[in-house]
Amino acid sequence: MKSPIHPGAVAWTGENPGIYLKDTQDGPWTGLMCFFRIFYSAHGMGRGIVVLDQPGLAKGRPDADNFCISDNEPLARYLVAEFFSKFASFRVSPGIGALTYLPMVECRREGSTLSSYSEIVRAADLEVVATWSKLGSPYAVDMPAESGPTKLHQMYSLFLDAGEGSVTINGRPLAGKVVQRDFAGTRKSTAFLAFSESWMQV
Repeated sequence: MKSPIHPGAVAWTGENPGIYLKDTQDGPWTGLMCFFRIFYSAHGMGRGIVVLDQPGLAKGRPDADNFCISDNEPLARYLVAEFFSKFASFRVSPGIGALTYLPMVECRREGSTLSSYSEIVRAADLEVVATWSKLGSPYAVDMPAESGPTKLHQMYSLFLDAGEGSVTINGRPLAGKVVQRDFAGTRKSTAFLAFSESWMQV
């Protein structure tokens, strides 16, 4: 009988919701956001948000609002280098390689996963508000390594897709709208909550 305990090392576990925006379904990404709240990793615990206001531009602040706010910069850099930069939307976006890393001042959540939910993250001169609304029913995903972005990890997560999503930087919204993405052989929203997410080495 196969053991129910995964034999691989745990890379990290936590929350990793995102909002990816385009002007048109087949157009380029116009705004990207990836939030994380990590409960275990080799770099400890931490929270943060990655925002690409100009995904196609390989520049950070002050030239472009491509940045990461976090309360654990080594963890943030690890997640960006080993995971987020390999996600399909970020992999094709030069801005992910030019992020400005900023210390977090505040991080809080509001709303309900039954309707509308927000993560609010602040740095010294920035406030980012990410909001997911028109939330659907949850579904569980067991993504084998060969189908995942890193090819090195099996990923388990619970997802809730959002019919609408928005990201603001000091009240200014990122350009674009929520569209559809290819995910696990299906079509899913580019605005989603990802909770109980764990990445296991294989």
